[in-house]
Amino acid sequence: MDTYTHGHADSVLQSHRWRTAENSAAYLLSSLRPGLDLLDVGCGPGTITVDLAGRVAPGRVVGLDVSADPLVEARAAAERAGVDVTFEVGSVYALAAADDSFDVVHAHQVLQHLTDPVAALREMARVCRPGGVIAVRDVDYAAFVTFPADPGLDRWLDLYHRVARANGAEPDAGRRLLSWAHAAGLRDVTATASTYCYASAREREWWGRSWAGRATSSAFAEQALGYGLATADDLDEIAAAWLRWSEADDGWLGMLHGELLIHIW
Repeated sequence: MDTYTHGHADSVLQSHRWRTAENSAAYLLSSLRPGLDLLDVGCGPGTITVDLAGRVAPGRVVGLDVSADPLVEARAAAERAGVDVTFEVGSVYALAAADDSFDVVHAHQVLQHLTDPVAALREMARVCRPGGVIAVRDVDYAAFVTFPADPGLDRWLDLYHRVARANGAEPDAGRRLLSWAHAAGLRDVTATASTYCYASAREREWWGRSWAGRATSSAFAEQALGYGLATADDLDEIAAAWLRWSEADDGWLGMLHGELLIHIW
């Protein structure tokens, strides 16, 4: 079993709930049309899944997550939106679907947390129909930029890399997506990049408080302590740095993401 660096604390789901098809899967939208069957791997609380379902209805949509924890919220989101989505617990390494089951296989911020992203891509390709598309998007933490400078945020970024790699994961996944696709034997690939940018007072408060909470009360915090990579005082200092950033009138944050559209034939 892989270890999910973030876990499913409310401070984590707070950021996941913000995600939509428009802000997190824009590179995929032109490939969608009504009637396509879609699998969303690593769906979490389902906000992207529900948006995608609206675009492919009446196609079949399945949201899959390794944990049952966020799926109650995902089912409620689908009910509120009036879309038909099946949410299931499962592993990307052993999808329950038969070969050639879906026209679209989507995974947002998933490959970075896996010990074997190449195997995951092969399995995603197995269930994707000829003529279909696999869409993956992952952040590249080494290209994560904040202003104003703060040693506490520098320590956070270094610690995040060390915790993720202690889990056998790759936090700088964005730049590696193309190489992973090629290693999986997938060659018809369109690679792009996009960003998140948080700079308004509302965005800073939302993101800064989310990470202040994660720094002290989340799976990330537990792993940092358990692996001996940080002390409770270290984590308190990191949380304080995120709050300082959130309160800075000129605070700015940019996150680079790699994206792939992989065509299956």
